[in-house]
Amino acid sequence: MSNSSSISEFLLLTFTGTRHLQLLHFWLFLGIYLTALVGNGLISTAIACDQRLHTPTYFFLLNLALLDLGSISTTVPKAMANALWDTRTISYTACVVQVFLIAFLLSTEFYLLTVMSYDRFVAICKPLHYGTLLGSRACATVAAAAWSTGVLNAVLHTANTFSLPLCRGNTVEQIFCEIPHILKLSCSYSYLRNLSVMTFSV
Repeated sequence: MSNSSSISEFLLLTFTGTRHLQLLHFWLFLGIYLTALVGNGLISTAIACDQRLHTPTYFFLLNLALLDLGSISTTVPKAMANALWDTRTISYTACVVQVFLIAFLLSTEFYLLTVMSYDRFVAICKPLHYGTLLGSRACATVAAAAWSTGVLNAVLHTANTFSLPLCRGNTVEQIFCEIPHILKLSCSYSYLRNLSVMTFSV
């Protein structure tokens, strides 16, 4: 039985085999990517430069914009490169890094959105205590907790996924490396391991 150490690269899904449509996908992804970069970049710049926006709500929005920049930069450039150069390969190491970054950025975004909902709850339901409950130190602590919990979550998910033996080929049925599709390549029964990691994430 071969394991993951014998796999040096994965094959990603392509949208189409037609060269003209691949180039169309490249330009479409490029437009979406540049729009996301400019939009999140403008949000980040405005919040960082305008003193009036240095409030808890905009601090969390700045963190969210940075996470969105990271999320789109993790998957879209590789999909664009594959469409432009008519290839579908990604190295084993790049796939591991992509899985880690996706898990890290998306779980951190989930935690940060939870914190932002608490921020809105306090602002609406306890406006007189808002400055006390969400001061600058509390905001920095909560944001750091969200980011560090995201790292821990990503490490657990990535280590769990790539510690399994992979013996069902190297074709990932997705345009980027994603945990469910990597697990489909595993030849071991991983339900309990996945359940325990998912339970920890929640």
